[in-house]
Amino acid sequence: MSFVRDGNVLDGSAVSDHVRGQLRDSVDALADAGATPSLATVLMSTDPASETYVSMKQRACDDLGIESVHRELDADAPAAELFETVEELNADPDVNGILVQMPVPDHVDKRRVLRSIDPAKDVDGFHPENVGRLVAGDARFKPCTPHGVQLLLDAAGVDPAGKHAVVVGRSDIVGKPMTNLLIQKDAGGNATVTVCHSRTDDVGAHTRQADIVIAAAGVPELVDGEMLSAGTTVVDVGVNRVDADNEKGYELVGDVDFESAKEVAGLVTPVPGGVGPMTITMLLYNTVKATSQQVDVPVDLPDTGSLGQEA
Repeated sequence: MSFVRDGNVLDGSAVSDHVRGQLRDSVDALADAGATPSLATVLMSTDPASETYVSMKQRACDDLGIESVHRELDADAPAAELFETVEELNADPDVNGILVQMPVPDHVDKRRVLRSIDPAKDVDGFHPENVGRLVAGDARFKPCTPHGVQLLLDAAGVDPAGKHAVVVGRSDIVGKPMTNLLIQKDAGGNATVTVCHSRTDDVGAHTRQADIVIAAAGVPELVDGEMLSAGTTVVDVGVNRVDADNEKGYELVGDVDFESAKEVAGLVTPVPGGVGPMTITMLLYNTVKATSQQVDVPVDLPDTGSLGQEA
């Protein structure tokens, strides 16, 4: 099975579909043991993008046979209402995973929200305990987007071991955990990693030395073909809305100038259709894994080191 199209475009949608097919087998195995995975989403926002993301996650759960539970709170409600909701979900044995959709309103302490989720149900992987376990090399749950990037690389037969990877961006959601996964002494790791960010002088001087570039800075088309060496693997995590002369009035672009990068890169992910589908798929993955751990029913889960063998 090939996950590459048009010569060097790594098709994240195809990889996502393949992984979901394997996850469906795991969900069926849990069902045979009398357990149905359940994911609870909590939304405290009127942001259209957040509402869309939650709807996409609910549809993905339905497609895979995962039960979805949704709690929607008024954005002006007291912060205590959100924390009470999370506590109720923590205590509910029928809920296996909990995701509070970010961003939350300014009057709610985001870090306290992350700390309030039961680490065993923290399928985003952002609770401090889970972050610590990731750094220590004993991850309970890998954060969804970085883990999805690992599987994309694996599906394309790109092993980071011994290679120079440059991560552009240092966010808690992508940049930092991506760096940690790449340096781990484990499958999908063992890379030499450079991290660039907003204070880095001449980002291109670093990316031109890279075998793998992972762009996650949140800056539209920051990385272009002139900042890459021939044959580099380029993974574009960015999703940016920019003005466009079309019916919507905007278009989505990544942190990579796709057209110029495609002329140079050995492999490149598109936006949309690259990392995005993998992020939701890995949320489903973590929900299935959480269920397996909570009901003590082992299941086979696809992971780094297996997809490339199937490609």
